[in-house]
Amino acid sequence: MRHAVSRLTIAAVVLAITAACGGKKPPTTNPNGPAPFPAPPVNTTPPPPPPPPDPLPVPPEVNPTTRPYDNLAPDDINKQSILKPVFFAYDSDEIDEAARKTLEANAQILKDYRTWVLTVEGHCDERGTPEYNLSLGDRRALAAKNYLQTLGINADRLKTVSYGKEFPFNPGHDESAWTQNRRAQFMVTTTK
Repeated sequence: MRHAVSRLTIAAVVLAITAACGGKKPPTTNPNGPAPFPAPPVNTTPPPPPPPPDPLPVPPEVNPTTRPYDNLAPDDINKQSILKPVFFAYDSDEIDEAARKTLEANAQILKDYRTWVLTVEGHCDERGTPEYNLSLGDRRALAAKNYLQTLGINADRLKTVSYGKEFPFNPGHDESAWTQNRRAQFMVTTTK
């Protein structure tokens, strides 16, 4: 009998708790899937565009209006050896592969500095007669000038002169010196 009272007490407590909770049923899931979300309100005004980005500053080294040799006098340009000489084999005025590469680099500089006018100087080593060396120096200067013209440099910017053996780069009297003296050298004469 004691068990019957206990069971009766437990049943009364469960009934009281159920009544206190309002008898709500637990939520059930929708067998057709989740309920649709309500449609967002319609806005007829488009959002404002984002502000434009700030322009990036141009660093001075890549600014096309600032170039390192723009305001230099011809003598100062020549002192810096911007334009490299080309060298020739003994008794030759032929432009070899190394000379072509040097002339191509010089032509690019001349395209960047279109106001420069040059004198292409032809030089020889000390061997040979003065007359022969003047003639050979002239052919060397013309060969360098003509190659620059094929690279797009206007002839009116290029003058030639031959000094023969009169102005050696290296005053020595051996093959090492002679190799340096057989050359066409480029001197900026005016910058218009």
